[in-house]
Parts: sequence; structure tokens; C-alpha cells
Amino acid sequence: MAVQAPSVADLLSQAGQAFGGNFLNLLATEPDMAAGLQRIAAASSPKLAALQAQLSQKHLALWSAMMARDSGKDVQPVARAEPGDRRFASAEWQAGTHFDYLRQAYLINAQFLRDTVEALELDARAKGRLRFVARQVIDAMSPANFAATNPDALKLAQETRGESLTSGLKNLLEDVHKGRISTTDESAFEVGRNLAVTEGAVIFENELLQLIQYQPLTATVRKRPLLVFPPCINKYYVLDLQPENSFVRYAVQQGNTVFMVSWRNILPEQGHYTWDDYLGLGVIKALEVVRDLSGVDKLNLIGYCVGGTMLAAVLAILASKGEEWVESLTFLTSLHDFSDAGEIGLFVDEPSVAAREAAIGKGGIMPGRELAAVFSALRANDLVWSYVVNNYLKGRPPAAFDLLHWNADSTNLPGPMYCWYVRNMYLENNLTVPGKLTMLGVPVDLSRVRHPTYVLATREDHIVPWMSAYQTTQLMRGQMRFVLGESGHVAGVVNPAAKNRRSYWVNERVSPPADPQAWLAGSEQRRGSWWSDWNAWLAQFSGGKAKAKKRLGSSRYKVIEPAPGRYVKQRVV
Repeated sequence: MAVQAPSVADLLSQAGQAFGGNFLNLLATEPDMAAGLQRIAAASSPKLAALQAQLSQKHLALWSAMMARDSGKDVQPVARAEPGDRRFASAEWQAGTHFDYLRQAYLINAQFLRDTVEALELDARAKGRLRFVARQVIDAMSPANFAATNPDALKLAQETRGESLTSGLKNLLEDVHKGRISTTDESAFEVGRNLAVTEGAVIFENELLQLIQYQPLTATVRKRPLLVFPPCINKYYVLDLQPENSFVRYAVQQGNTVFMVSWRNILPEQGHYTWDDYLGLGVIKALEVVRDLSGVDKLNLIGYCVGGTMLAAVLAILASKGEEWVESLTFLTSLHDFSDAGEIGLFVDEPSVAAREAAIGKGGIMPGRELAAVFSALRANDLVWSYVVNNYLKGRPPAAFDLLHWNADSTNLPGPMYCWYVRNMYLENNLTVPGKLTMLGVPVDLSRVRHPTYVLATREDHIVPWMSAYQTTQLMRGQMRFVLGESGHVAGVVNPAAKNRRSYWVNERVSPPADPQAWLAGSEQRRGSWWSDWNAWLAQFSGGKAKAKKRLGSSRYKVIEPAPGRYVKQRVV
């Protein structure tokens, strides 16, 4: 079946309706925007008038350029996409005047909306919220996101005689049934088959976690075990994807006896658990088991994201009790000072937290899908709209990508734990105030945590801004090594040493300065993965070498089942 291309008039009409929707009226429903618009109308009208005049001038220039192009003249673009923007990369966007017009008109309008938000006289928090809202609408209204205004999708529909549209509809219906957009070929991966396959066994479990011990891969091992606390918001196997990019396997290959916490995916019957439960039944219990099993008093520990936040809280508890259980610490993209928690923090306010507390604060579940949707919105072009175009407009299946399979494997959290965490960390930033919080009956003070510490942050992290992660070096008192990696919250961490990709920055000053920009100014860029730097740092805390034991567990901690265990296989439905 041949597909007739819409007329230029239809395209312009549809694009106008799609992009229009009166953006300013939409944002005016936000209190901060409404107040800002009133201020502009009352006191800043010259600024707004200048922006509107500039917008009109650009559109007139664009129209003139398109008329000149139609007459056969060579013209320069009036608006250009930002470097790295792949939405308009194909030649089809410049092949015809109408699509070139749509593309450039969209870019002009998008810049006008950004400039309008910047013109509002608001405090930094309100301005940040509006930047986020504006970006969501700008991204959503791209002509690349609509079949009628995407020349690549139209060309493919013509070439396939409509089969691409039929396949796209099928993909859409399947995703509606799933309740989410497919971002990878999920049939290509299975936990325990080709993901999370580093050999090991579950040697302990309780209501909240399974504890995995991995099989040594070297004849001798470092005496001090390495215990890893991943985030409970996602599943642990981000650190054990495939053998070639598994951080767990790398750590085992370096001669570490590695233990991994696998958090339970919360079901309704576990919806009553609290933050203290995660510390006591989770972090402390794992520490107790590994110390008992290994016969070593002091452990090397890793905390990733919220796993690092929970670990820091427990270490403050242990410090208050005078307990010496730790030889070294590693924090991977973790927040302890939430004063600048990035865009997520902008939307945590008293009304939203109070509403959650009323709904699930005493029992219930925070659905993993809601959390996943929030994280995707932070990078909507990459994690939402690119798949709308690929899956629905072009009717193609998404490519197989292990990291995105993990990203779609979301986890629920218990309501009481989630509400306490959001209020005391994101909303009130109480962990930075000595003695403000009492956990497991003990007032906590992070300044009492005095272990050698490796702090990793990543430059493009949209969940844990790197300068916020840096503040850990000022809150705790141990000898600090701060390392800044390339890329984002996940890809910056999962950066295999063998591939020698990307870079990281170090500053060999003995003590990191208070100002992160001062640290960066004196830093040195090194090619490759931070994994190698971390391994060299960790070696000094190994406690010597011992012959590797082939048998996992012990008479007290018997093997329950092979890794990766049952808990990680429980999927949100």
C-alpha cells in the first residue's frame, strides 16, 4: 500500500498544532511560572518584548531564506541544532524546503522558550524547576516525534509500503500492555543466563536481602574481603552485566573475595519496612555475616548511589559506638550532602512529600515504574523520544543493550522507607547536621567517619551532580581520594578497564580543598577507566595475601542457591 505524503500546508498545520498548545499558558499553571509571568508583565515587559521581537525577526529571516531556497539560491541556516543533537542528523531534513522549515522553526521556538524562562525573575530553585518543565515540553514537541512531520519515518513508510507503520502500531500496543516504552530487545537477555553470570552462591538471606559470595578466580586472594552495597532503587547486576563489562568479575580477577548484597524487590507483604530496617536487617546484617564468615574484623566496603548513603549512615552509627569494622570505603556516585541534589531535588517539596507520606508513609509500596519514569524524564530525548521514533514511527525493534535491559528492570520500595529517605535527605538534608538524625537509636554524625575513602563522581551525572558528590570529602574525616570520571551516573561507573575508554581526573593533593572547582583546576586528566586507579588504591588495604578457598560459604553459612539468586529475578509486573 503506497503512502501519500501530506501536503506542505498539512505539515505546517500539524506541526503548529503539535508545538503550539500555548506553551506559556501551560506553564502558567505552575505557581512559580504564574508568579514569574506576573512579574514580567508588571516590571520586565521590555525584556519580554525584546525576546518577542527577536523571535519575529528570526521567523521572518527563516521565511525569507526558505523563499530564496525555493528559487534555487544557496542559503545559510537561520537556526542550527546543538552539537550532539542527532534528531535532525539525516539528509532528509534538509532535502526538502518544508522539512527544513519545520526543523528550523522548531529550533527557533525552542530557544525562545528557553530565553523566556531565563527572563523570569525567580529564585534559583524556581528557575531550575521551570528549566526542567520547559525542556520536557520542548523535547516532546520536536517535529521528529510525529509521523506526519518526520521525513525519515515518512520515507520508510513509503519504501515498506506501510509495513513500518503497521509494525510501529504493533510495537505501541505491546508497550501499552507493558506499561512502559521498550528501550532494548528484552528477549536478548536473561538474568542468570547472560547477565549476572559471575560464578558465586547465595550464602545468607533474610526478609530484605540475599548475600552473594563469588568464586575466587585467582590462586591467592587479598585477606580482607570486599563487600558491595548497590542501590536498592535498582538491581545489583548493573555491577555484573556481561563478563566483559562486569565490575564484579574485574574485582574478583584482581584477587578480591567479593560479597554482593542483592536487595529484595518489594512486594505488598514487605511494604511496612523502614529506613532503619534497611540499615539493621540490611547493611549491618551483611557486615556481620561477612566478618563472621571471613574471620576478618575489618572489611573493605563499596556503596553505590543510595547504597552509599545507607552505608555512610551505618558507619556513623558504628563510629558512635566505637566499633571498628572497616578498613576502607569506596563511594560510587553517592550523595551525602543533598543541598544540591540536581533536578530530582528541584521537585521534592513539602506538599509532594506530605502527599506521599499520607498515601504510603505507614505502609505500602513506591512503585519502581514511577521511579524509572522520573529518571527517564531527566534525559527524555535519549530515554523516551528516541525510542518513540524508533519503535513506533519507524516500526523497528530496539537494539539489544544490556545496560538498558537493567534500566528497565525496575524495583519497588517500601513506602515508609521511601518517605523517610526523601524527607530527611532530599527535602531537609538532615544527614549533614551532626546529631540531627537518630538511626537505630543512635544519633549520627558523619564527621566521626574516619576511614580511608575513595569517592567517585561522574561529570555528566544527572542524578548525583559531581560537585554534590564531592562534598563527601568535606563531611567525613578519613584520608580522601576523589576521582572524577567521564559520562553519567551509570555509564561512568560501568567503564571496563580492558576497553580503555573515556578518561578520569585525579588531583594528588593530600587533602581535597573545600571548593570542588579548585580541585578540578588542579586536577590531571588520565586516559582510561577509573577501575584501574581504584584497584591500585585498594591494594594498600588488602591485609596481605592468603590462599584462595574453593568452597563458598561455611558450616554456619551454607550455600542456599547459585548466584544470582531468587531476589534479583523478581520483576515488577
